[in-house]
Amino acid sequence: MEKRTFNVPKISCVHCVAAIQKELHEMEGVTQANGDPQTKTVTVAWQPPATASEIEARLSEIGYPASP
Repeated sequence: MEKRTFNVPKISCVHCVAAIQKELHEMEGVTQANGDPQTKTVTVAWQPPATASEIEARLSEIGYPASP
């Protein structure tokens, strides 16, 4: 299992976090997704077939692109 914290500058409230969690939990392999609107981060745990690049792509697709 892998775990990573993504910086997501467009997070502004708990509703943003809920939308992100819903989308990420629909991905096969994602086991956990927690967000924090104060730090503008999302921590995701996953196992194959999910990958970090797929998670980043999904975040971008839903309007919350991750930044380095």
